[in-house]
Amino acid sequence: MHTEPRTARRAALVTALLALLLGFLSAPPAVSAPPAIAASPAPAAAGTTFRNPLNPSADPFTTYWNGAYYLTSTQGDSIRMWRSPSLSTLLSADPVTVWTDTDTSRNRNIWAPEFFRFGDRWYLYYTADDGTDEHHRLYVLESERDDPAGPYHFKARLTPPNHASDFAIDPSVFQHDGRLYLAYSGLNPYQHNGLNIAPMSNPYTVSGDAVALDAAGGCPEVREGPEFLNRNGRTWMTYSTCDTGKPDYQVWMMSLPNGADPLLPRNWTQRSGPVFSRADDRGVYGPGHHAFFRSPDGTEDWMVYHAKTTSTYTYTDRTTRAQKITWNADGSPNLGRPLALGATQDLPSGDPGSGGHWINDDGRSSGDGTVAYTGGWNSGTGCATQCFWGDDHWSDRAGNTATFTFTGTRVALLSVRDTGNGIAALSIDGGTERRVDFYGAIRTGESVQYLSPRLPYGRHTLRVRVTGEHNAASQGGFVSVDRAEVYTS
Repeated sequence: MHTEPRTARRAALVTALLALLLGFLSAPPAVSAPPAIAASPAPAAAGTTFRNPLNPSADPFTTYWNGAYYLTSTQGDSIRMWRSPSLSTLLSADPVTVWTDTDTSRNRNIWAPEFFRFGDRWYLYYTADDGTDEHHRLYVLESERDDPAGPYHFKARLTPPNHASDFAIDPSVFQHDGRLYLAYSGLNPYQHNGLNIAPMSNPYTVSGDAVALDAAGGCPEVREGPEFLNRNGRTWMTYSTCDTGKPDYQVWMMSLPNGADPLLPRNWTQRSGPVFSRADDRGVYGPGHHAFFRSPDGTEDWMVYHAKTTSTYTYTDRTTRAQKITWNADGSPNLGRPLALGATQDLPSGDPGSGGHWINDDGRSSGDGTVAYTGGWNSGTGCATQCFWGDDHWSDRAGNTATFTFTGTRVALLSVRDTGNGIAALSIDGGTERRVDFYGAIRTGESVQYLSPRLPYGRHTLRVRVTGEHNAASQGGFVSVDRAEVYTS
């Protein structure tokens, strides 16, 4: 439930000249039937930037291939893939289901898919069980053509001989000195979810026993999601530690010099301390379970990962995000600090962009967009890092409306989910309303509440109407308006 104070009525509107200089207009006061709020100039050219999230899911993996980004993430009952020519339009891409399974020993709790190209085929690695977590095992699919979106057929179970009947999750593969290896999280002498590495004779066959790594992590319980970069004479292995439900879920790193055997644990050098962790000042908690990809022109390295906007211990509300990484003088990768959800970033080098833009709840916009309110809405900055630009509007008065007007082909609405939020009725261009529940058992910011159908390119409206209703678990009927993402392709 929103508890931000009402903003005081401003003495006067900021002048148009100041708006041009500062790049924003003053927020509308909380009064009945406020007028439409005009858009202001963009702080960066529309179409050359993007904002997270890329997807409202966890355990992401992505690669750029043959003119498009391909993204997978944990879906539970299947493996789905999103395809888009630009990182900026992944959120609006429609998923394709590339794998389901009728084998009841492995068609439940399908987690953490990753896909790699060997020769002219793609191999998709994942973990699944029969409904019991301890029965998680590792599997690989093979594509029937040279396309990461498949179709796929089942190829093999990946089974190190010394762990044939053991719990195992988060498979990944890497090449070192021309040889292929499987890395995963599973039983070892150090953790229930500990790091293991096994040799492979081809992309679907484990050819020897797994060895355990005693990886550091700042907490006792988990070492998972290993990922690899081979650069500057070393293989760099980054991995996630701590329980993913905790706000302290984070990324640590080990490395191996070229020419050294990965199956000898003493050859791995541990870096002290996390290399990617929570950023409370930016509202980012539990960042991890990441993967790396290259920019379309191959000149930049990027990371995709999941994180939350709440410090509450929860496995829900993890969203997929991306940001650029750099390299340190000693040759090691520098993952930086996680950026705030909604922070505007330049697109990867060579990314064609989309011409999309955002509209903030107070009228600021990076493109052609406005928002108008009817009825008495509250507005304020009490939501801080949980909101885009640190502010939002909210109301529980039935009949109040917020109407975004935009030029494009699709729109996404993001706002706060909360324990006192209720049900809104959303409509495009005055058409049939769709009821959307803004309630959340845990307060989270910039949640994807709605993604519109695809529309003919042109001028459209998205109206959000407060119904005053709420489900039985909610304490109230508030509806939050934070930002809209507009797409033009």
